[in-house]
Order: sequence, then C-alpha cells, then structure tokens
Amino acid sequence: MTSRGGAEREEREFDQKTVELSRVSRVMAGGKRMRFRAVVAIGDHKGQVGIGVAKAADVPLAISKAVTIASKHLIRVPLYEDTIPHAMRTKFGAAEVLLKPASRGTGIIAGGAVRIILELGGVPNVVSKMLGSKNKINNVKATILALSRLRSRVPKQPDGNKEK
Repeated sequence: MTSRGGAEREEREFDQKTVELSRVSRVMAGGKRMRFRAVVAIGDHKGQVGIGVAKAADVPLAISKAVTIASKHLIRVPLYEDTIPHAMRTKFGAAEVLLKPASRGTGIIAGGAVRIILELGGVPNVVSKMLGSKNKINNVKATILALSRLRSRVPKQPDGNKEK
C-alpha cells in the first residue's frame, strides 16, 4: 500500500466539524479579492483533537486545506475518571477559556466553539466558560492550549498492595 492510501485511511477515522466559515477580502490594485477562510476541528472522540485555519479561493478547497493543517497539529487530551484531570484557565489573545472537571453524567457544558473541540476530543464530562472575547478562532485556540497544558493524573491504587 502506498503512503498516499495510508494517509486517506487515517483521515477517515477522524471526524471533522467546521467551526467557522467566512468570506474575507483584501484590496488589490484591480479591486477587492474575495477568499474563504475555514476553521476546521478534527478529532477521533478518543482523546485526539486538532484545529486548522486555511484560506482559499473556494469553500471546498479552504476546508480541505484546513483539515490537512489540523491533522498535522493533533494534541492528546488526558482524561481522568471520565473528565479532565484538573481545572485550567487559559488566555489566547483577548479570549479566555475556563475548563473545570465535572462528575459522571454531567455531560459537556460548554458553548459554541469550545463544545466542538471538547466533543471531538472525547471529553465526556466537563464544565466550561468562555470569558473575554467572542472571537471563535481565539476561543478555539485557547481551548486547544488549555487541553494541551493539562497534566495527567494516575488513578488511585487499592490499599491491598501497601507494605507495612
């Protein structure tokens, strides 16, 4: 099997969601040049998640470029007893994101862009709050930064193996 086929198979196991799709323009000598900017998040719902931001002349090309970028920037999300190991407050630009562990059965309590990242990352129970900016790109990047800064905890061992 070629490496190209392997890359295609790897992409299929990741779920992708478009966080934001916007038309952007820049002023050139002949007038305005319109392009599309896509912010795409990919994840396997098992602890891996990544984001990609790309621009292109048409929407499908922008999305495919963003997926390629996201697959190259995957992070691992540490989980402890079906939630994140500890609370984390992270700032990216003017956007600030607060992530807190939640007990089993709580689900994902988060808004918009943060919810997409947590769902694709496979975090079953978490409480989140977006503080500061409402900019989707900065909120997504702050969430990814917070998840990458989490440190894993070792589950408690039963006391039966304790030496006296």
